[in-house]
Formats: sequence, structure tokens, C-alpha cells
Amino acid sequence: HECCGHHDHDHECCGGHHHHHADEVFQSIGFDTAKKYSKGELSDILNKLSNENVLRAKGFVDSDDTDWWYFDLVPEEFEIRLGKPMYTGKICVIGKDIDENKMKELFLG
Repeated sequence: HECCGHHDHDHECCGGHHHHHADEVFQSIGFDTAKKYSKGELSDILNKLSNENVLRAKGFVDSDDTDWWYFDLVPEEFEIRLGKPMYTGKICVIGKDIDENKMKELFLG
């Protein structure tokens, strides 16, 4: 499925860590970035996201090198790996009662 495709969230996006009721409303926030990140910077951002009401975050961003960072976050864990370069960085955050401005501030500074 496409991360920011505004779809029903009854799939296994949470890896079985949480159970959500059908009447809960989730937000999907997506934005682009041309910013470059070190692995440490991205790791710090994802650690901060873990303290928010974020159920899922994923994306790819430019690194200090030729490859790009690809990341996936679910509650209590995240993964950062190198991947092929893309045209522009894309970030998607899904959660409940999340603040779009706060998410952009975290990633974009």
C-alpha cells in the first residue's frame, strides 16, 4: 500500500504492538524535503517521534553521501538503511492527534 494514500488503517501497519478500535481517527501527514541528514540526525528525529502519538512513519531522505537514508518506524522500533538516490526526500507520518507543524519542525528544523 502507499503510505500517504489516505486509506483505511485496518492492515498490519502496527506490527501487532497495539490494537486500535475502528472509531479511532488517524492522521496522515506527508511532505517533501531537500535537506540532507546524517544517520545520527535521523536517528535522533526518529527517537523523538517515538515519544509522540505516531503509529507509523516512513520515508527516504538525502544523506551526506551518494546513497539516501530510507527509514521505517513503528511503535518502539525503527530501522534506517541506505538505498538508491531519489529526486527529492519524502516523509510520511501516521498517528493520532499529531501536530503537523511539530512534525515538520522535527524533520525540517
